Amino acid sequence: MAHFAILDENNIVLDVIVGVDENDTSELPSEYDNWEDCIKDRIGAYDVKRTSYNTHGNVHQLGGTAFRGNYALIGGTYDTVNDVFLYPKPYDSWTIDTDTWLWIPPVAKPIDNNRYEWNEQTQSWDIIT
Repeated sequence: MAHFAILDENNIVLDVIVGVDENDTSELPSEYDNWEDCIKDRIGAYDVKRTSYNTHGNVHQLGGTAFRGNYALIGGTYDTVNDVFLYPKPYDSWTIDTDTWLWIPPVAKPIDNNRYEWNEQTQSWDIIT
């Protein structure tokens, strides 16, 4: 089954729905070339883009070909220039890694046995006690 992201006029993901297999065009109405356009017209969405449930960090989790960077999440965005889905930006200081299409902090998270949370005010990782 294919998954489709419903987008608003700012390319914000409003919803993600499960549809027919994108390769099964046997039931696709003849006036459409693809399921994205068909779903868009049928539900009156601003835009619809297929998304891969198995893609995260620009890697297909089952060994297939990554599709559009990440699986679309409600509140995330669709980047029309790079044809990828971006998760919601967690903090203003974080930037996008264009290899993985994931947000990265300005300071790497320590790797040890502690739990951390990002402190935007100090631009550092605080230990969770």
